[in-house]
Amino acid sequence: MQLERLVLILEIVAQKGEATVAEICAHSDLPKPSAYRLVQDLVDTGLLEPVARGRFELGLRLRRMTQAEQSDQVLLDLIAPKLRRAATEMGSAFFLSRLRGRSVEIIHVETPETGVSFLHPGLGKRPLHACSCSKAVAAFSPDLIPTAEMAGRLRAYTEFTLTSLPDLEAEFATIRQRGFAECVEEIERGMCSVAAPLAPQGPGAALSIGAAGTVRVFTPDFRAELGQTLIGLAQEIASGLGWDRSQDIRRAQEAHL
Repeated sequence: MQLERLVLILEIVAQKGEATVAEICAHSDLPKPSAYRLVQDLVDTGLLEPVARGRFELGLRLRRMTQAEQSDQVLLDLIAPKLRRAATEMGSAFFLSRLRGRSVEIIHVETPETGVSFLHPGLGKRPLHACSCSKAVAAFSPDLIPTAEMAGRLRAYTEFTLTSLPDLEAEFATIRQRGFAECVEEIERGMCSVAAPLAPQGPGAALSIGAAGTVRVFTPDFRAELGQTLIGLAQEIASGLGWDRSQDIRRAQEAHL
């Protein structure tokens, strides 16, 4: 019975796009006290989120789940050729990462076919505080940002790894402002990477694309240029997936004001 009520509320909000508790009651015959309690439970679990005073929409957690058709293979069919082209043009390994649960992992890498030397970033999970692919996602996902209880537990992989929460929060703010993240010898000495989310909000915020290389090649000027290249490529991919990136940018900016 309880589950049926929760599902009914989600269906009403999904159909209307946004709904108030009063509107939910009108369409469900739920008493207001019950509706308020159930809506709050859904907000607490990330299945609903407030968009204005008294109005609610489907939450990011639910939107991610309902993007099930965006399986790894479906995404790679569109994204891999674009990463392959970029890898060949820029002579660096390009990668795709995605959020799974509360961790980010690199799921695919394309390498240049030009005969130049390159660094392969490898596949698998990356720490949220010390890799560009993870930071590009975490900066736009407040529920992933390390909190006070994690102070002192962030691992230092090198002397350049950020383990101070204030420093990390400042870096996330910089990432949101410029649109891409960097990792400069934070996991391994001599290695750099740059990454950008496919979108700052919505399903694209759970995905990032990036490139990895040596400190010698990935100079500050090159990283800045690469960051803009990745933002442009992310926009191209988001458009191909049918995501309204301009609306996502507006909502992300409002969320972090």
